[in-house]
Amino acid sequence: MATTGADPQRIGRELDGAVVTVDPALPSAVREEVEEIIGRPVGAGAGPRVHVGPGLPRLAAGERLLWMHSTNAGVDALLRAHSPWPPEALLTRTVGRMGERIGQYVLAWALAELQEIPGFLRQQEARTWNRLPTELADGTLAVVFGTGSIGAGIGAALRRCGIRTVGVARTPRPAPGFDSVLALGDPTGPHGPSAELTAALGAARWVVDALPLTPGTADLFGPALFGAMAGATFFNVGRGATVRTEALAEALEQGRVAHAVLDVLPEEPAPPASPAWDLPRTTLTSHSAGPTTAADITADFRTAWQALRAGRLPALTVRTAAGY
Repeated sequence: MATTGADPQRIGRELDGAVVTVDPALPSAVREEVEEIIGRPVGAGAGPRVHVGPGLPRLAAGERLLWMHSTNAGVDALLRAHSPWPPEALLTRTVGRMGERIGQYVLAWALAELQEIPGFLRQQEARTWNRLPTELADGTLAVVFGTGSIGAGIGAALRRCGIRTVGVARTPRPAPGFDSVLALGDPTGPHGPSAELTAALGAARWVVDALPLTPGTADLFGPALFGAMAGATFFNVGRGATVRTEALAEALEQGRVAHAVLDVLPEEPAPPASPAWDLPRTTLTSHSAGPTTAADITADFRTAWQALRAGRLPALTVRTAAGY
């Protein structure tokens, strides 16, 4: 898990003299809480830099970055903008209660579909009174790509309503929130998804993309994965560029994907000409599924600060070579 060159014991020893800065665009509550955590005003000190914010600060000539705590869960844009990442600098990220929030988001849309809420809203607009068929969540199957803290939050929320959950990960191992975990394998390769993954996608009522954007996940959801589905509802709460929009459009037209709920897109904000606006049976939710709060930022910074002071690598350390 270690970031190459980022020695937690060395970093921990340097924290007392480090200059800690907070992005000025962040809420004042973040700066105030950071000052309480570090025990001094931000900007004080003469040592290397520790920064809290969405992007790297401008460093003075000869100044060294010790540690950056990103206020975002996804760090793909940050790593692209600063490649290669300084090997001796630690990078951590903010997750907070995002898994819980995104889990509730996915569950809310799933239950709304089962209870035919969209149909009742259309009936009300048309002043029509008909009983519409509804379903129970119990016994349906969700396949969730990504079994980290966010994927685990999604799995936990769905399981509370009796939905069976299968996770998909590069390295399959038991994970909280999932009944079982399958290997991702190489679904875009010449042999396509494995037989196990194909069977799960074919049986799934819900397929959730909660993946980070890395070289291995870019354009992952294309004809092979969508072609294995048989009427699932597809959620993307990970990264927009993990999905090929034209492949999703074809899957929706063929009925392999019954509905799509997209919180993220390859280009955000989506311009008026984006093909995503014209996807049938699709709802766009403007990257709102898992907002990050000031409390999330400072809670994760505090946990990372305490780990480093104890000479331990924080749990939210980014493996910069892997991209997450």
